[in-house]
Amino acid sequence: MANLVEQTAQSEHDIRATDSICINESQKQHKWYYNLKYLVVGLFFGVLFVKAEVISWFRIQEMFRLQSFHMYGIIGSAVLVGMISVWLIKRYRIKTILGEAITFTDKKFNKGQIYGGLIFGLGWGLTGACPGPLFAQIGMGATVVIVTLISAVAGTWVYGRFRDQLPH
Repeated sequence: MANLVEQTAQSEHDIRATDSICINESQKQHKWYYNLKYLVVGLFFGVLFVKAEVISWFRIQEMFRLQSFHMYGIIGSAVLVGMISVWLIKRYRIKTILGEAITFTDKKFNKGQIYGGLIFGLGWGLTGACPGPLFAQIGMGATVVIVTLISAVAGTWVYGRFRDQLPH
């Protein structure tokens, strides 16, 4: 009986673990320097975020106080570019640079997404930082943001630790 419970728990864990698997992950093996392009793109986006004031605590506070359109314009244009990109990929069956197919899967709605979004937004509004620009903020010298980074890592660890006990 204990063996059956253990197998059921393991199979449920395996099913839940597939939530986080990237279905478009490349199966090809590459040398270590292959990933340097991601470093270059990350540095580019970091500089872009700094110049566009996306990492500015002041700009983030303006957004949450509904005092400025700046951040809404940036976020809205990113959503628009994403929508057009996904439409083009689906319409023309665009493949990756390596020639692998790109697939999209439907996601099920879960009320936990509402709670998670509210907690995320509250944290974003209180700290003036979201996970994307944390490192750029630290790089700009806002070292107090290290507390936010540690909190984000701790929150991720807590979720991972208790994920199996949470309703999904």
